[in-house]
Amino acid sequence: MNFDAWLISRLRAHGAYSGVSDGAYGRAVIEAIKRVQQAEGLKVTGLADDETVAVLRQTGNSRDLFGNDPTAPSIPAEPSWMREARRLLGIREVSGPKSNPVILSWAKALGGWVASFYKDDDTAWCGLFMAHCFGLTLPGEPLPSNPLSALAWAQFGQGLREPALGALLVFSREGGGHVGLYVGEDAESYHVLGGNQSNSVSITRVAKARCVGIRWPKTGESAVAGRIRLQPNGEVSHNEA
Repeated sequence: MNFDAWLISRLRAHGAYSGVSDGAYGRAVIEAIKRVQQAEGLKVTGLADDETVAVLRQTGNSRDLFGNDPTAPSIPAEPSWMREARRLLGIREVSGPKSNPVILSWAKALGGWVASFYKDDDTAWCGLFMAHCFGLTLPGEPLPSNPLSALAWAQFGQGLREPALGALLVFSREGGGHVGLYVGEDAESYHVLGGNQSNSVSITRVAKARCVGIRWPKTGESAVAGRIRLQPNGEVSHNEA
C-alpha cells in the first residue's frame, strides 16, 4: 500500500473521510486532514506532517469528525468484476491516430464480430470495458449480443431494485447511453467506476435522473444490499461519449 492509500485508510478509520478509497490524494483528503488536525489541537495546514501522521497511526478515535453514523454497516468487499475494473483505473485513450493496445486487447479477447469491428479507441468503449470486466471474472455469464451498446446492458443479468456495491448502472444520454459500476452516491448523483469517462477508466459522478437500469450478473456472488453514501466531490458528467 502506498502512502496516499494508507493515509486515506487512516482518515476513514478516524471518521474524518467517507469518500472513495481509490488512493487518490485530492481536495477531499486535504479537508479530512484539516478535520483531524482541528480535532486534535494541531496546526491546521491540510498537510500530512509528522505530528498528523503520528495521530493517524493511533487506533481510530471514537469521535465522528465527518458526521457519519458510527453504527452504520461497513462497506462490503468489492465483487470480482469491480476489483478488475479498479485495477485498470487510469487506463486512457491514446490521442491522435494511434490507440491504446490495452483497450484494443479487450475487443480481441471477446472475439467474434467485436474483434473484427473494434479497431480504434475513438469508438465508444464503456460497454467494451464492462464486457472485459464481466467476461474475464465471470466466464459463464451471458453478455449482451452487442456489448458495445451501453443501452443493451439494460437487459444484462438480473434487475436490482436499488444499487449495491458493484452493481451495473445503465444511463441514457442524448444520442446514446453509458454504463458503469456503482461505487456509491450522493444526493444527486451516482459515483460510477467505468470506462470512456473523460477518455479513461475513472470514477465520476453521473446524475441519478439519467439512470435507466440497475443490473447484477446471474452467476456472480450475491449482491450485498445497502446504499453507500459519499460526499459530492467533483463535477457531474453530462456526456461520456
